[in-house]
Amino acid sequence: MILVTGGAGFIGANFILDWLRESDEPILNLDKLTYAGNLENFGELVGDPRYAFVHGDIGDQKLVEGLLLKHRPRAVINFAAESHVDRSIHGPGEFIETNIVGTFKLLESVRAHFSAMNDSERVAFRFLHVSTDEVYGSLSAADPAFTESNRYQPNSPYSASKAASDHLVRAYHHTYGLPVLTTNCSNNYGPYQFPEKLIPLMIVNALAGKSLPVYGDGQQIRDWLYVTDHCDAIRHVLASGRIGEIYNIGGWNEKPNLAIVHAICDLLDELRPRADGGRYSEQITYVADRPGHDRRYAIDAGKIGQEIGWRPRETFATGIRKTVQWYLDHQGWVSNVQSGAYREWVEKNYGGRVE
Repeated sequence: MILVTGGAGFIGANFILDWLRESDEPILNLDKLTYAGNLENFGELVGDPRYAFVHGDIGDQKLVEGLLLKHRPRAVINFAAESHVDRSIHGPGEFIETNIVGTFKLLESVRAHFSAMNDSERVAFRFLHVSTDEVYGSLSAADPAFTESNRYQPNSPYSASKAASDHLVRAYHHTYGLPVLTTNCSNNYGPYQFPEKLIPLMIVNALAGKSLPVYGDGQQIRDWLYVTDHCDAIRHVLASGRIGEIYNIGGWNEKPNLAIVHAICDLLDELRPRADGGRYSEQITYVADRPGHDRRYAIDAGKIGQEIGWRPRETFATGIRKTVQWYLDHQGWVSNVQSGAYREWVEKNYGGRVE
């Protein structure tokens, strides 16, 4: 069994769904169900004996220790995090509490569990911590892409909180011998992403006839990684990664934000033309840049390719087309998220029960 924390969020949910399409090994999903946690993502798993959900906080050590004792997972994969930069600027406290204090308490629970294992269990056990390329700071246009040896230089409360959690994970390996792995990924996109993030926000706003807000000049560059490619990479790192190592996971797709918005508009022009015959790009508006907005992130994913043999399957062209089509095909999911009705789905299908 695998214990996944934060599995009801965007990347965690995709990981669980992808894992259970590829494997019969059960997954236990522990999630606090903050605003972006959405159990409606798991509709296809209702009644599936390979999947169980527990409503809880990684900072609840009594709960976590009880789950570890009962289920004895061979790995813990930590997706649990507050993850939106804008919200971290306006309210950093939750990010400190979840990403730093929560990770610390989770590590303490896992350390106690690991110390009680027998020798064969210890050899097999892994703690995989999922992090972000934002811990490395910002690049200029001429800088080489981030490698695992780059110095940490976080520039937002979000990235600072994730950097701190990364350092805690490293320390628990070097101090206590916990067999850890850390992955730092670039910008994910794909199905089930909460529509506060760039790509789903642009799709949803465009279809609603709203403005498409672009920060500053729109030339902030990011590397874009299709979420199922990320899930595949995590499986590879879990299976073959060297204990104590960091692996950067990227899509080899550097794009300016404005180019992303135009690509979405072009696809919507093709797949769902505006009723008035206009182009969706006419809805683009420029807004004041956000404070401390990093100019460029770029991931060098050479290490994971050389050591583990992983490369992304999707190009940006194939991934963005799949993403736009998914949101067009799942307007009910979008409506439920926007209205909050996905919370009612939880009550209907789980009745407030925990595992």
